[in-house]
Amino acid sequence: MKSPPLLSQPRVQRVLYPLLIGVVLVALWQWMVVAMELPPYLVPSPFLMVQTLVTDWAPLGSALLVTLKITLLSFLLATVAGVLISFLFVQSKRIETALFPYAVLLQVTPIVAVAPLIIIWVKNPVAAMTVCAALVALFPIISNTTLGLRSIDPDLQSYFKLNRATRWQQLVRLRIPSALPYFFGGLRISSGLALIGAVVAEFVAGTGGSGAGLAYQILQAGFQLNIPRMFAALLLISLTGVALFVLMAWLTKLALGSWHASELSQD
Repeated sequence: MKSPPLLSQPRVQRVLYPLLIGVVLVALWQWMVVAMELPPYLVPSPFLMVQTLVTDWAPLGSALLVTLKITLLSFLLATVAGVLISFLFVQSKRIETALFPYAVLLQVTPIVAVAPLIIIWVKNPVAAMTVCAALVALFPIISNTTLGLRSIDPDLQSYFKLNRATRWQQLVRLRIPSALPYFFGGLRISSGLALIGAVVAEFVAGTGGSGAGLAYQILQAGFQLNIPRMFAALLLISLTGVALFVLMAWLTKLALGSWHASELSQD
């Protein structure tokens, strides 16, 4: 059977189409800055932004590592806590009814309102910012995983009960496989929220020096009217978010690609 042309393959199109749109937008941005003669302290050109990223890589690169460390720690904490809470919820509908509103309360409470209290209570700055970011990333894991653990086939559940399966066997062999697509969907959302929470926590904490993240670089660049560096730091945050999403999508493909319909479909 003859394979389809390269440009007709869905895998290539998923990369090529967004890349073409990005190139057009960047070219339009560069053209507008040059044509309108916009000063760098107002809107830097993409070329100047990338140039600044290269020349100022020493402070920006170290700041990126700090932000990435907080993001990954908070994401790991949110994932472990969210999964454990979801397992607790599915044990009893009464437990879920009693506790789920408090999970929603965490979601709707602005992190900027509670972050100062957490920073005061937790003396270690990295630990405090990790807790703040984890609170932002926690709800999608709880919500999606709980939904997945409850979205099981009634016939399969009846079959397990007919064979006198224990609660543990139902959890491991029925509920967890059914919940995996929902869980990985929550991971894709939560990874981006962990990054957002890390940056917001850095803004609130206001840490500086060698332990400062990208939020401090943005604040410092704003005070100095170094707008190209500010845009370069924003570019690093955006690229980090995209990289986290791509990593989660790859993990989803790795875990579900051989058996789940959402990954087997080529449409």
